[in-house]
Amino acid sequence: MNWRSYVAVGDSFTEGMDDPYPEGGLYRGWADLVATRLAAEVGPDFRYANLAIRGRLFPGVVSEQVPVALAMRPDLISFAAGGNDVLRRNFDPVVLIERFDNVVSGLRETGADVILFRFAGSGLAKLPGQRIVAPRVEMLNQAVADTAERRGARLVDLNADEEFRNPLLWSVDRLHLSALGHRRVAAHVLNVLGVGCDEEWLLVPPRPEPSPWLAARAADLRWAGRYLAPWVKRRITGRSSGDLVTAKRPTLAPIEPS
Repeated sequence: MNWRSYVAVGDSFTEGMDDPYPEGGLYRGWADLVATRLAAEVGPDFRYANLAIRGRLFPGVVSEQVPVALAMRPDLISFAAGGNDVLRRNFDPVVLIERFDNVVSGLRETGADVILFRFAGSGLAKLPGQRIVAPRVEMLNQAVADTAERRGARLVDLNADEEFRNPLLWSVDRLHLSALGHRRVAAHVLNVLGVGCDEEWLLVPPRPEPSPWLAARAADLRWAGRYLAPWVKRRITGRSSGDLVTAKRPTLAPIEPS
């Protein structure tokens, strides 16, 4: 492999929510899993930084994280941003798509390999406002694919994986991946990079049987009270879940191989 350093850039998807380390305090997620696997291949010289912070919109990821990533001059960069933007009322696909291509072009000009993602739109199917959100996700995914082809980036197509329709790959908040989901993403990334991974990362339990109608509606109400209402409140007050959060791995440093 030619990669001796890897920097991950993005939002909660890349930070690792909701896949906590067993000892607590930090989230692990697919990017840490990928980094530990690459470290096992490269050895102690491998360096890794994860700059991602939950709740960040595309402009925040670009202004706060991309310059730091560029300054580190890594061999490999993963860039996943825009997922939070499609959920906002003022989403402007034309502006975001143009900026997305420009950012990826800048990353590639450094000589780094770049990993991009087509998001698993099926994972958002249980969220409200699907008539609006679904077409936005489709537009963003198409733009990501076009940019990957145009700029020579490596594309991880999560949207083509039907297993992401399995609710067990998603957290109870219905927005973030579970530990199973993060392991499956890590496997897809490593496969795109041409690096082997633990086959168990691709194993998914059978989908649970649908709940009876009344039980499902009761679960929807509990979810709305615990997760949807706080999200709406943050939107109204202009706050973000990541306002007081800092990057968990802000500098290029060794990481223990798995």
